[in-house]
Amino acid sequence: MRKYLFYISQLYSFSIVRPVQRAIVARGDHAAWFLEDPGTLSPYLRPDETHLKTVPEVKSYQPAVVFVPGNEVPDFFPGIKVELFHGFHARKRSNERGHFRIRNFFDLYCTQGPDTTGTFKQLADKLGFFEVKETGWPKMDPLFSGGAATAVAKARPVILLTSTFTPRLSAAPVVFETIRRLAQNKKWEWMVNFHPKMDADVVNAYKSIQNDNLRFIETDDLIPFLKSADLMVSDTSSVISEFILLHKPVVTFNNRSPGSHLINITDPFELESAIETGLGKPESLMREIRSYSDWIHPYRDGRSSIRVLEAADSLVERGRGHLKQKPINLMRRLKIRKQLGYYRF
Repeated sequence: MRKYLFYISQLYSFSIVRPVQRAIVARGDHAAWFLEDPGTLSPYLRPDETHLKTVPEVKSYQPAVVFVPGNEVPDFFPGIKVELFHGFHARKRSNERGHFRIRNFFDLYCTQGPDTTGTFKQLADKLGFFEVKETGWPKMDPLFSGGAATAVAKARPVILLTSTFTPRLSAAPVVFETIRRLAQNKKWEWMVNFHPKMDADVVNAYKSIQNDNLRFIETDDLIPFLKSADLMVSDTSSVISEFILLHKPVVTFNNRSPGSHLINITDPFELESAIETGLGKPESLMREIRSYSDWIHPYRDGRSSIRVLEAADSLVERGRGHLKQKPINLMRRLKIRKQLGYYRF
């Protein structure tokens, strides 16, 4: 029986790795969890999920693979380290500072689609200390299984509002008064969900305007809400790409890369008419949405988790002998040791 570990730092990470956990259990292997912030995250673990609470417990467990839907992982944990990513390439920052930043922690990058695979493979060829395998993103497996796109009869269209927490990019504070006004009208049903790091004042402002037409959602799994929404309103959040994969329209506010697959606006007063346009699903827009979906994540078979496991197992079986030694990464390693109270080398 092979053992696997999930290293979790944010609430949204749960929905990324649980499809992988299901695939692991289905074949008779074992998975465990290590939570960077157990006080906040442990309530979201399920009764049948194994929680390793200390570094010695992880070392005793001896995972063959550590899956990470984030940027960093303790180098002193056993097993190869596999990057699963916390979101799609949202183009919030330059390549060097954003999605393609190599932090020298990982042995394997499991990429989501052609949009990112080529650049990561170029980096792998240049640096030589990690592999890259295009697998699709495990979080999307439930999106394409169990009749993901089945239409549900609704009394009115459902609008999902999301926003990045980065202040200079976040639409949430700017469109607040417009959303407050629109939420007084029963024409649409609003659902609001923000990144866990969103400014608390912004979160509280939206919670304060909840009514029969608008509700604020806090969840470790947004996928059911992506499925139920008819249109998304956002900014430059990576969750836009998740929603686009369902071939549904998105209205963005000051998106940093406003492609033709989006309805991008620059003034809150344009929001209502932009939503009306999106809900009409013009064919030119829907054609661009389908093309963009294939570029970022062409896998619609719900088997990305299995491909991830196959890629990780392949590296475990072959070993790291063909790869260069990873850079020392001293400052980041010391930071994690301090965070976890573990100073052995």
